[in-house]
Amino acid sequence: MARPGTDNKGSCLLCLKAVKWIPVLFIVTIVAWSYYAYVVQLCLITVENTLGQVFYLIFFHLFFFMLCWSYGQTIFTDIGKVPSTFKISDADFEAYLHHNNSLEMQNRILENYAKTLPVTNVTIGGSVRFCDKCKTIKPDRAHHCSVCGECVLKMDHHCPWINNCVCFTNYKFFVLFLGYALLYCIFICLTSLPYFIAFWKGDLRGMGRFHILFLFFVAIMFGVSLMSLFGYHCYLVLENRTTLEAFRPPSFRGVGADKYGFHLGRYRNFKEVFGEDPKSWFLPISTSLGDGITFTQLLLDEDQEGLLHEHPYEDEEFHYS
Repeated sequence: MARPGTDNKGSCLLCLKAVKWIPVLFIVTIVAWSYYAYVVQLCLITVENTLGQVFYLIFFHLFFFMLCWSYGQTIFTDIGKVPSTFKISDADFEAYLHHNNSLEMQNRILENYAKTLPVTNVTIGGSVRFCDKCKTIKPDRAHHCSVCGECVLKMDHHCPWINNCVCFTNYKFFVLFLGYALLYCIFICLTSLPYFIAFWKGDLRGMGRFHILFLFFVAIMFGVSLMSLFGYHCYLVLENRTTLEAFRPPSFRGVGADKYGFHLGRYRNFKEVFGEDPKSWFLPISTSLGDGITFTQLLLDEDQEGLLHEHPYEDEEFHYS
């Protein structure tokens, strides 16, 4: 027999899950309406030139298809799992909690696990990064997402507009989604502009003119927002950083905080996300390099090389702590 309140708790969780899909439903509704407004009201009813109709419809459907494909991939791609080898045993977790007043003892317990794991990132204080909710030593660049309720590989941020985390597995899809959405808005603005002007001059008749009017304004509104967001993530790709790392540079064992710790050069940074094959760069298919657990670094061991690695930008000051 279920305990009192269990059913209510389950219902609340289901409602919460449903509410999280509202932003996605909003985006889908806007895109679906824009399809109707552009294809039916603009191209089929308003545009009189057959050649113009064909040109508009071909390129519109190209951008529409790539937008929907990349958006779907961003939403439904699994965020991946931290391997079980990063999880500490229940007995050691109990010991970890038992020493909650001694950071030194807690770190000693974690160090016994971390020395066999491929981790170089540490906390600001130099300790092993540990998630007490997942009982897991965090892989490099991984963070715990309070919304998803688990540690996420190379976490960038949690995005309510996709009801998913943007992370190692779907970051390429997310950037492509932003890019194709921006192209979609730009194309709509440019091709509907003459008819928008005709509307204001009073030369456009029929109820469809209001769809064209709102379509133009919505495309501008979303286009301006997407331009800044897409530009920012292009910058992050070329710098090989995540949004979280841009706000707080990762710390490395024996080195300290280094915002250039994963910088490999901009072309290699780009390939880390988009892959080696240029033919697949602009397709929302999985081509990112690596496994989301270990990442190539240009940090050199001072004992082995005798020199610190070169700063990627000579005109900026850079020091190890």
